[in-house]
This record gives sequence, structure tokens and C-alpha cells, in this order.
Amino acid sequence: MKNQNTNLSYIKAKNRVEREKGFYTHLIIYLLVNIVLTGFKVWGDLSSWDSFINEILTINVLSTWVIWGIFIVLHFLSVKFGQAWEERKIEQIMNEELSNNSK
Repeated sequence: MKNQNTNLSYIKAKNRVEREKGFYTHLIIYLLVNIVLTGFKVWGDLSSWDSFINEILTINVLSTWVIWGIFIVLHFLSVKFGQAWEERKIEQIMNEELSNNSK
């Protein structure tokens, strides 16, 4: 039984690390892609620092950051706060499997 608990703890930890790794990968891609897109959108209209600031604050540039940013926040919330439900469900299913195997 102790071996099963150790295996279960390892699987839980591994899944948690995979979810966090997925989030950080998503975050890095979000930043890189949005920086490049913002650069392309602003580059053509760049004539002075004031025009740079005006271009950065247009809906064309900000919409990508905001919409994708909402999904980043949702991903973060699912990684940090969605795990408790998942872990309870995994334990329930594993307990059902163990009780079915012992019969």
C-alpha cells in the first residue's frame, strides 16, 4: 500500500509540474509573439517618440495583448486553483479501482 501511495504522489507531482511547465511555455510564447506583432504593427508608422506611444496605445495593438492575456489569466487560474478538484477526482477513481480489484 505504501508503494501505491508513493507512486500516486509521484504521479500527482509529475502532473503538477507538467501543468506548470505548460503554463510557463504559454506565457513565453504569448510574450514573444505579442512583442513581434507589436513591432510589426508599430514599425511602419514610427516617426517620433510621440507617434510610437500613440501607436502602442491603439486598439489594433492592444487588442492582441488583452484578448490573449485573458486566456493567459484563465490558464494561470486553472493551473493554480483547478488542481484540487482534479486531484480529488483522481483519488476517487483510484479508490474505486482499488476496491474493485480487491473484490
